[in-house]
Amino acid sequence: MESQEYLRSELKKIEKWEKDQDSLWFWERLGRLPFKVLDKLTPAFIQTKIGSLLDGIGSFIQTGGQYLTREQTILNKLSNQLAEQKELTLEDVSSLPLKIMDQVSENIKQSESRAATAQGATTGFGGIFTLAIDIPVLLGMSLKTLQDIALTYGYNPRDRDERIFIVKCLQFATSDVVGKKTILDDLNSFYQDKPAGKKEMISQLQGWREVVYTYRDHFGIKKLFQMVPIAGMVFGAITNRSMISDIADAGTMLYRKRRIYEKIQHLQQIDNAFKR
Repeated sequence: MESQEYLRSELKKIEKWEKDQDSLWFWERLGRLPFKVLDKLTPAFIQTKIGSLLDGIGSFIQTGGQYLTREQTILNKLSNQLAEQKELTLEDVSSLPLKIMDQVSENIKQSESRAATAQGATTGFGGIFTLAIDIPVLLGMSLKTLQDIALTYGYNPRDRDERIFIVKCLQFATSDVVGKKTILDDLNSFYQDKPAGKKEMISQLQGWREVVYTYRDHFGIKKLFQMVPIAGMVFGAITNRSMISDIADAGTMLYRKRRIYEKIQHLQQIDNAFKR
């Protein structure tokens, strides 16, 4: 079992990472402009297709998070990191060493980034027309990555609260500085286990479609060159890999912070019990 000193030192690393998120390049704001042009240039049938796909994903988020990930696959990956391999349940995961969780999370990041690279190259081949397909597909990959990371740190994406947290992780990864600060404040209710705060955060999600379009707009200039047929293969591969990598980093840090807080609380409870 990790010591409180070790856990608090790891918590400080996460807090440093959070402060580093305050940097924002001016082109990140300008990067949303290409999509305003894209909306005007894209044929109506493609707009309709995007809308229906995004609505479908929005419905998926509301009704359940179990469809994109396989719990047993993640549990097996965690078990393989143990000195003595054994069958694990999701309830067992919270007691595993943090380093094991971190290693599996890093493996998930690497494997999903490779998949995003291949997917981006494929959809980048056709330029603006296949870009319309790329957006909802990459969103699905992002959600799967975050669900896998949730399971890695012992949280069940089938729970509604976890689906809310996953969407917040997605929002964090695609927000500007002001948005990131607001989301970190929202997530304090999860870290500090405040039920009232959780209810308030649910009300702050003003609509799944809005979340999805914010995600889409974040592509901005990163996706601009993918609109060019054939050349878009290279840019699609690079940008998709970068997007999934950033989302995996955000999910890892935010879920890791929750788990560290809970481990510290557990150790404090043990200390208090011995003092009595």
